[in-house]
Amino acid sequence: MIIALIIIVVFVILAIGLYNKLVRMKNIRENAFADIDAQLKQRLDLIPQLVESVKAYMKHESTVLTEITKARTSSVQASTINEKVAAENKLSGALQGLRVAVEAYPDLKANQNFLQLQEEISDIENKLAAARRFFNSATKELNIAIEAFPSNILARIFGFQREPMFELSGDQRAKTEETPRLNF
Repeated sequence: MIIALIIIVVFVILAIGLYNKLVRMKNIRENAFADIDAQLKQRLDLIPQLVESVKAYMKHESTVLTEITKARTSSVQASTINEKVAAENKLSGALQGLRVAVEAYPDLKANQNFLQLQEEISDIENKLAAARRFFNSATKELNIAIEAFPSNILARIFGFQREPMFELSGDQRAKTEETPRLNF
């Protein structure tokens, strides 16, 4: 009887430890996304300034500016982590379109305001990349814990589910595989 009680107590302690580990990993993942969210908000604040500085030069590129504005709006309206990831991918693609369009405007590329905004956005993009790597690492650790035995049993009981990584969209992945063009 005492041995059975000891075994039950050990299993309860192990279950509590595994549950707490899953909760801690879930919170680390959410905190990692909060870091991404802060960088995204900073980038969203800079985009209207960038668009305004570019408008005067890019009279014929209104579709690029419209896409950026739409992507920014959907990013602001996103509420869940998965919605924000999708909106962020769309916004990154729109900003890539702007970078390509800017190449046709040498005066714009030399404009001090534009250069400063471009530098700030580049800095934010670098910070976002680092935050995405941390988020994906936290997501990977959580997913491993959710799928590995014996924590997978508790994860299923308490409704923990595999979470998606912060990945590039298909268009963005294709662009990263393209050879960059150098203009001198």
